[in-house]
Amino acid sequence: MMRFLHNLAKPFTSTTQPQINFPKHLKPTRINLSLKSYLKSNPIKTILLFSDLLRKKISAVDSYSLLYVVKACAKKSLATEGKQAHALVIKLGYKHIIFIQTSLMDMYAATTNVSAVHKLFDEIPNKNVVCWTSLISAYVQNQKSYRALEIFRQMQSDNNVEPDQIAFTVALSACADLGALDKGVSIHDLISRKPEFSEDLSLMNALLNMYVKCGDIRKAMLVFDNIRTKDVRTWTSMIVGHALHGQAEEALRLFSALEEENNPRSRKGRGTEDQLLIPNEVMFIGVLMACSHAGMVEEGKRCFRSMIEVYGIKPTLSHFGCMVDLLCRRGLLKEAYSFILAMPIQPNAVIWRTLLGASGVHGNKELAAAARSKLYELNASLVGDDVALSNIYAAKGMWEEKIMLRNEMTQRRTPGCSSVEVGKLHS
Repeated sequence: MMRFLHNLAKPFTSTTQPQINFPKHLKPTRINLSLKSYLKSNPIKTILLFSDLLRKKISAVDSYSLLYVVKACAKKSLATEGKQAHALVIKLGYKHIIFIQTSLMDMYAATTNVSAVHKLFDEIPNKNVVCWTSLISAYVQNQKSYRALEIFRQMQSDNNVEPDQIAFTVALSACADLGALDKGVSIHDLISRKPEFSEDLSLMNALLNMYVKCGDIRKAMLVFDNIRTKDVRTWTSMIVGHALHGQAEEALRLFSALEEENNPRSRKGRGTEDQLLIPNEVMFIGVLMACSHAGMVEEGKRCFRSMIEVYGIKPTLSHFGCMVDLLCRRGLLKEAYSFILAMPIQPNAVIWRTLLGASGVHGNKELAAAARSKLYELNASLVGDDVALSNIYAAKGMWEEKIMLRNEMTQRRTPGCSSVEVGKLHS
């Protein structure tokens, strides 16, 4: 047994991994505290310390040690190391401890091994709500939300298990992924029967997100208004929801309300600094989308500057894309082109195609040709891009350029082909 465990521990360490000087002569309780501490800050250190423990003092390994190393493997999505930890759990006789079983399920879910998750679940004799939730979460996490809702219904039919806040939260995530509004509404009805659940912010945020993604903005707003203590995720979901559904004014009104919440004068007498709600990058995507849909160029520019200068958020391609869309919708094509050229990161095909489409609408053949050329350089050119430029040439009466472009398209395109299998007909 000892030799087997030593051999099993070897894969946890490697000569290529950094050497870490761990505290020496730790008692088992302190070892577990160290494993737990590293789990929060750097899960790889948890695995390395556990490996060191296996080599030097296997007798110090207990159920907590294994629990922390399994959680570390889950956090880093380490399939091989996770399986090795699972083998140790079995060999040391800890496989029936419920917390380790659910942690193993979470580990296999993180490594996309849903069949292993379900196998572990089936092996648990007395399944509680945590077991069911881990299984449902595994399917949601691996883009199998329909199956997740089927399992949620199975859990509801089990008279010994009642869904808790976390189970409802996971089920609502599945509804959001599928756009399953009817199922989400029925879950909302179950939640409303438990008044204490309305105080769970994570659950309320999941409910809000479900209504937003399913397109019921009216009910989403009702949920938002009923959440007494909102966090940045609450505000982000509602602002992005309004923006996605073309309700630009409502999105910008909410963002203004959030900025007012953060105003020092309005915060007097309302609490401490920890209540400050800092907008995140996702929220600013919603804000910029709203500005674009409403045609509010100056407000969009102000928000973009505020994002960088006030909140210290580094713009992503999505933020730059929203700004290009904003300028293009207002016909400011030259400004959009200059903005793209000044970007600190390489523009992607979506950004250039936005400019190309707007150039087609406004008949700007120079910028259309420039955008098409950039798409060609990115190897992202589509037939539709050439057609857009060709239509501009036709509208301008530039027939020679149109013919040349059509010839280029013919040369680049792979000819289509079809086949027909001819057989004998029998009467």
